Amino acid sequence: MRHNRSGKKLGRDSAHRKALYSNLTAALFEHGRIKTTEAKAKAVQPIAEKMITIGKRDDLTSRRKAVAFLRHKWVVADLFNEVAPRFADRNGGYTRIVKIGPRPGDAAPLVYLELVDYVPTARVAPVALQTAAAE
Repeated sequence: MRHNRSGKKLGRDSAHRKALYSNLTAALFEHGRIKTTEAKAKAVQPIAEKMITIGKRDDLTSRRKAVAFLRHKWVVADLFNEVAPRFADRNGGYTRIVKIGPRPGDAAPLVYLELVDYVPTARVAPVALQTAAAE
């Protein structure tokens, strides 16, 4: 039994788990919302919230910590220049988990992990396709 053991293993070794957390966090900052399993979202949510808090400080040490974890300079630039300033007046609670139901293949519970200010954009068909469909 795993008494008093913090964190989820998610069936991965430590290096794979760290890479998973880094990639999911980077994807969240890049897209604003990601679709993943509930267990992964619950594991990544506190990490993403800490990264946004680091991004709000906006000094050299904060940037180095963010690059060390996220590993992509363009994601860190996006975090510091776009994501963190949107939450400047908020003291935590930057993300939410929205349940969307079971996955068809294995019935794993799927969720959206999204930033609280995420606004979904409607997909619009290109004009050429709209005119071809109308004819």
